[in-house]
Amino acid sequence: MKHRVVALVGPPLEMYRVTSASAVFGDHGPDIPTHYDFALCTETPGPVRTTMEVDVIVEHGLEALTTADTVLIPGWCPGPEVSPEVGAAVRAAHSRGARIVAICSGIYVPASLGLLDGRAAATHWELTADLAARYPLIRSDASVLYVDHGDVATAGASATTVDLCLNQVRRDHGAALAMRIGRQLAAAPHREGSQRQFPRLPTTGPVPDSLAPLLDWITARLDQPLTVDHMAARAGLSRRTLTRHFTDQLGVSPGRWLLDRRIASTRALLEETDLPVGAIAQRVGLSSAVNLRRRFRAALDTTPAAYRRSFR
Repeated sequence: MKHRVVALVGPPLEMYRVTSASAVFGDHGPDIPTHYDFALCTETPGPVRTTMEVDVIVEHGLEALTTADTVLIPGWCPGPEVSPEVGAAVRAAHSRGARIVAICSGIYVPASLGLLDGRAAATHWELTADLAARYPLIRSDASVLYVDHGDVATAGASATTVDLCLNQVRRDHGAALAMRIGRQLAAAPHREGSQRQFPRLPTTGPVPDSLAPLLDWITARLDQPLTVDHMAARAGLSRRTLTRHFTDQLGVSPGRWLLDRRIASTRALLEETDLPVGAIAQRVGLSSAVNLRRRFRAALDTTPAAYRRSFR
């Protein structure tokens, strides 16, 4: 049975978050397995006004949440007030085991239900003061992309919708499927939730727009013994300047980003192939089975063999 994702929307609806989520959870053609159904619901079925000043017809009411495995709240443009009917429907879904995924102002819904009390939550920087005043028990964090507690997940900005949804796919079906969907969407390499939500604009220099070309170059050469010095030389930057770019734009050091990519590729190869650990180590640039096992355990607190048994 497919995992049912139901997006709870209200007017005025910002479509970007909805279409981003549906792109992850929707149909990806015959070459990628379909594990999700995606639907919309609203408190009062019928036309829902969007920020583009056109209406979207939403046929399902709150009863759709009774069969949802994931309740996605892609912003809550009506404002911080949540009607008793919406609150009761979301609480009931959470109580029976559905996960709640809130993006940007969507955080007001789980916040109003106490689902984030005593927990960290990724928030949009414009909302942090209001959330702190309304819900002082929530540890709002405007610096990270998303926070995923398993039963409740939050993302601060619209642009992090794909990141958070891909993280849900990774939790459900492993890194390999998430990477395949991400590649089809031409999404950037997976960004961990702890990366910065609002990176500062790059300073002037050899990489004036973004680090994307360098990241693509690194990802295509994971099997090679790359170092931070190699990365800096490719970018035409000093080691110190490159480190500053990574810290400012991604919230991690170049070495850490490279290791994260190698671990992600290791996970995909463990899931999709029968290659021995030593061969995988060579493919992802971790040099030896011993080094791969050490790095893998440090990153995921498990062994490659145990991970393969769980996800192969």
